[in-house]
Amino acid sequence: MTFKLRRTLIAACAAGLLATTAFAMTPAEHKAAKDSISADYKMNKQKCNALKANAKDICAKEAKGTQDVAKAELEAQYKPSAKASQKVAEAHADAAYAVAKEKCDDLTGNAKDVCVKDAKADHVKAKENAKVTAAQAKPADSVAEKAANVAEARKDAAAEKNEANYKAAKERCDAMSGDVKSKCVDDAKRMHGQT
Repeated sequence: MTFKLRRTLIAACAAGLLATTAFAMTPAEHKAAKDSISADYKMNKQKCNALKANAKDICAKEAKGTQDVAKAELEAQYKPSAKASQKVAEAHADAAYAVAKEKCDDLTGNAKDVCVKDAKADHVKAKENAKVTAAQAKPADSVAEKAANVAEARKDAAAEKNEANYKAAKERCDAMSGDVKSKCVDDAKRMHGQT
């Protein structure tokens, strides 16, 4: 091995060690970050007080969602794991769902119902995708076992997503009547694999 190559390898290893220690978080840093997240939440929540009606409610949901996502991201940084990464993805999904559902309150009748079902379908999709990603990241004893676990997670996710999408499509059909509504429901069942 040449001196230049050896020096490059040593530098790369040193940089790698510095990078991993640079991301390690002490308990004091963790507490400071948690306090900062709480302070940001209070500030964002206070901004909502200037708003009225549903805009105020949406703002509050956005502030809470931002806080929940920041907390999940902090925990994932403090104690990295596949489960922590899944919780970050789920926090994003829950926050987006809460805001989307709150925005539906500006609507009425079937339009509101469709909006809520669409928000729920998006929520289910995001949560199920997080489960599949977690299954992909989870270690297994063998390649075959891992493939089976991922395939099972994908199958379950597809079933959950199809059901949520069916409910949203069916809700759209409720604005119709008679044979048109029946055909709409039948088409939705067929399209989303429901019986």
